[in-house]
Amino acid sequence: MTSPVPLPLVGLGGGPLGNYLHPVSDAQAQAVMDKAWESGIRYFDTAPFYGLGLSERRMGRALREHPRAEFVLSTKVGRLVRPGPGDSGGFAVPGDHHIEWDFSRDGVLRSVSESLDRLGLDHVDILLIHDPDRHWPQALDEAYPALADLRAQGVVRAIGVGMNQSRMLVDFVKHTDLDLLLAANQVTLLRRTAFDELLPLCVDRGIPVIAASLLHRGLLAADRPPRDAPAEVHALAATCARHGVPLPAAALQFPLRHPAVSTVLVGAHDPAHVNADLRALHHPTTSAFWDALVT
Repeated sequence: MTSPVPLPLVGLGGGPLGNYLHPVSDAQAQAVMDKAWESGIRYFDTAPFYGLGLSERRMGRALREHPRAEFVLSTKVGRLVRPGPGDSGGFAVPGDHHIEWDFSRDGVLRSVSESLDRLGLDHVDILLIHDPDRHWPQALDEAYPALADLRAQGVVRAIGVGMNQSRMLVDFVKHTDLDLLLAANQVTLLRRTAFDELLPLCVDRGIPVIAASLLHRGLLAADRPPRDAPAEVHALAATCARHGVPLPAAALQFPLRHPAVSTVLVGAHDPAHVNADLRALHHPTTSAFWDALVT
């Protein structure tokens, strides 16, 4: 799989740094970024949606300490941060801003400009159309051509789409010229919806896939799942225990077994989470273990 931007095995996802599910202090967010850099992570993904701009501000503040040529940064278009109360989308942030959907050409260009302001950087490497589930015509007819123009002008190096569903990603691959995809919650031990059509299509077209949302909001983040977790989770944990493989290791390594997947994103509310994720990602496994786990 090739991409105009080199994609490493692992990247840091910016959702937790936008206070997803619970607050993270500025100091703790900085510590997460510092630990990720110290650990060798050089790909960082964020979006205006994550904390209504908070994740971009925090990532940008940390990344400005490093040479720009030494890291890859992606952000997204489709949601604009606007003043005034509204839905925070699950992020623990003040209610003085809200998100407006906008996949128009003007909206895309405005989004990129505002993202660069929040990041405090002069460019991003990758732009992704973000969750256009209910906006297919405008995303296809306006957002995609705007991103393609930015790529042709050299403003960004690569463009793609990031979504939580496979069906529309397949349509984007068939009808556009994308460099990569971000598939969230589709290439996981619990949800394998991308395997039937999307991943084989990406192999055929040479489009690398970034897999995200692999721990299912913590369900797969510990060897002993919550007691009320679905039976399928407990069965996965039992198989992992029999083979001496941590459940998070299986969850993070599983997508990389498919040739379409080049990269996994990990998220961290705390520096210790970065260490734990990287240990899990590199934990030794055997073919017998995968044969037993994946049926």
